[in-house]
Amino acid sequence: MAADLNTIRDIAGRVATAQGIEVVDVELRGGGKARILRITIDKPEGVTHEDCALVSREVSTILDVEDAVAGAAYTLEVSSPGLDRKLVRPEDYRRFTGSRLKLMTREPVNGNRHFEGRLQSFEGGRLTLEIITSKKKPKPGHPIPPGESIEIDLANVEKANLVPEI
Repeated sequence: MAADLNTIRDIAGRVATAQGIEVVDVELRGGGKARILRITIDKPEGVTHEDCALVSREVSTILDVEDAVAGAAYTLEVSSPGLDRKLVRPEDYRRFTGSRLKLMTREPVNGNRHFEGRLQSFEGGRLTLEIITSKKKPKPGHPIPPGESIEIDLANVEKANLVPEI
């Protein structure tokens, strides 16, 4: 039986929620003895080392008891999302409205797929991004100058990360 990510996500979610923590992401990478189960957690006031250790201990125990990773060897990593965290779910975009982010789209928008800007709003599955800069030069006739805003469907977002502002 292979590892079921939904079961692992449910287990991690139960443990985290009991501690006032949210599970941001769960991923299982690699194969054989090199498998890594990575659980990313967060909470409004920030994640501490103790939060990671607690979630790691409790999730590890439950995973072993329920054999959720089906007897396979793996390394469990529990960490915070970091300053450049990924934005994946609609809640992420709502929470980080006003933040600076880098974004790559699946399909070009105004001739470009790479953007950097400030997330102005997120409503109805669409985000509005005030352009700070674009990573690559747009095709002629499709420039999006800094300060202009662009709307992008969440379904068209391939990857989005916060840009730390320190």
